[in-house]
Amino acid sequence: MSDAPARDFIRQIIDNDVSSGKHGGAVVTRFPPEPNGFLHIGHAKSICLNFAVAAEFGGSTYLRFDDTNPGKESEEFVAAIKADVRWLGFDWQDHLTHSSDYFDQLYAAAETLIGKGVAYVDSLSAEEIREYRGTLTQAGKDSPYRDRSVEENFDMFRRMRAGEFADGEHVLRAKIDMASGNINLRDPALYRIRHISHQHTGDKWCIYPMYDFAHGLSDAFEGITHSLCTLEFADHRPLYDWLLEQVDTPHRPQQIEFSRLNLAYALTSKRKLNQLVEEGVVSGWDDPRLASLAGMRRRGYPPAAIRDFCQRIGVTKKENIIEMAVLENSIRENLGEASERRMAVMKPLKIVLTNYAADITEQLTAQNHPGRPELGTREVPFGREIYVERDDFMEDAPRKFFRLKPGGEVRLRYAYIIRCDEVIKDDAGEVIELRCSYDPDTRSGTGTSDRKVKGTIHWVSAEHAIAAEVRLYDRLFKVPDPGSVDDVLTALNPNSLEIVSARIEPALGDATGGVTYQFERVGYFCTDSEDHTQGSPVWNRIVTLRDGWAKIEKQALQGQ
Repeated sequence: MSDAPARDFIRQIIDNDVSSGKHGGAVVTRFPPEPNGFLHIGHAKSICLNFAVAAEFGGSTYLRFDDTNPGKESEEFVAAIKADVRWLGFDWQDHLTHSSDYFDQLYAAAETLIGKGVAYVDSLSAEEIREYRGTLTQAGKDSPYRDRSVEENFDMFRRMRAGEFADGEHVLRAKIDMASGNINLRDPALYRIRHISHQHTGDKWCIYPMYDFAHGLSDAFEGITHSLCTLEFADHRPLYDWLLEQVDTPHRPQQIEFSRLNLAYALTSKRKLNQLVEEGVVSGWDDPRLASLAGMRRRGYPPAAIRDFCQRIGVTKKENIIEMAVLENSIRENLGEASERRMAVMKPLKIVLTNYAADITEQLTAQNHPGRPELGTREVPFGREIYVERDDFMEDAPRKFFRLKPGGEVRLRYAYIIRCDEVIKDDAGEVIELRCSYDPDTRSGTGTSDRKVKGTIHWVSAEHAIAAEVRLYDRLFKVPDPGSVDDVLTALNPNSLEIVSARIEPALGDATGGVTYQFERVGYFCTDSEDHTQGSPVWNRIVTLRDGWAKIEKQALQGQ
């Protein structure tokens, strides 16, 4: 697939701006996360768009933390966001900033608004402000404090800064239009009192700007040319423009909205994600079942596949839900090319080859990658006792079952043809072992027999295999749009994680973090970054070899 991005509507706008000399021909974008949680797949679309667009036009991108709400922010989230952006493959170079870097300028801007008579200190309670605001169909009404004099507003605002008032006692509001059809223009709050330490500025401030006040002005202070936002910010743009006009900033960013990324069977609401973390439904923000970038990294998703996915879905103004299969196809294509092959048995069933000598171990040659001979081969030990997948045997098999069955034959990958001669069961009637015989003339690659069978299965040597915990991850939710469910816990997929005691071939014994493998016939796997050790290996399934959800997902989305 070509790396050249399609000329979506945003790139077309910037093409025209650069050609016309708007913004002096410069292109400066920004990715402005709030450090109040971990990033998720929706943020990946914005990250890829902002950094890629700037790079294509020879511009630059700011990573700016919109840290205006210290009660929910932390350095842990700041560090996690930096790690995620770097993992995706982007570098902000020396353009790392915080909205809090501009708190002095924002305070000065607030005083400018007060001096112009377009901002006032309101003493209504938060509940009263909501009541006065009105509804989508009913105009709001003016606060009784709206006509305070400029002098009184200056005095009260400066006393707010000095810490003379309690949290919530007063707010600074813009004076715009309480009858506006756009609720964002009904005298929005600009500053509130919060006697709380800030993760970046410490205890310097006890009043903090509201997000909408700081956002557009911070863009202006940084010289952002194209402020790329998701569609929910379209109704906020008139407020941003009003603030820029009233403050009279020398630079005016151009805001362009695009549709956010909604991924089927995934949750991107920070509030609901936090609920899952806080209630212990998942192991943390990096749980591999989450659509958080930390979770995807731990699960083993390649960052190149995430970038490819974001490019494939494109940039539009139309809201829709992207099928999970699109993301998983990008992952499979990336891993299929890059990952070496190994053999691993998820649910072992023991086989004893009754006509194979007990004191002999052969070293068989196996390909590391069928399509890339330059990756070479490896030696795989083979002996009298092996493990195969329990699902590769059926006692009462249908006619077209081409794996092991009583009296049936199958080829062992890279090895021999074997025949099932006897089934051993425990007292409860469960199959615990198979007694088989092998044909020594059918060794793969060197056999003298041209006999063929229809089925080929993988295996590992019982003597040499390594016991490993393997975590078989599936989708966390059983509905395509879990974000729309009031109680997200009711949408959980009870089968989102199965932990099995597997047996893996010895070539995987020294596997380290960051390397992925295809377990033949099973899926793509990597070592768990938190729990894996060579003495106690833990592997995560990244993705299956085929999409078992495609039909279910298509039907569910069509039925919405």
